[in-house]
Amino acid sequence: MVQKYNIFGAQVASKWLAMATLGTMFGGVYFATGSSKQAPAAPPLNAASSDEADFIKKFIDSAESDEKAKAAPAKH
Repeated sequence: MVQKYNIFGAQVASKWLAMATLGTMFGGVYFATGSSKQAPAAPPLNAASSDEADFIKKFIDSAESDEKAKAAPAKH
């Protein structure tokens, strides 16, 4: 026998309440995490010339490599 609950005047089996709870939980997590769009990796470069764009790219690459070197744990 299945336990039944009286909800808004209707008899509802406990298995239906459990399935509704799990469906709501997993559906909410899916929509909360899966529907967001990825942010662009880097802002666009608005350089006046190709030389300036190359300089900016090299500067950003060197700054990122310095950050990675600082963040890496020291080997003993």
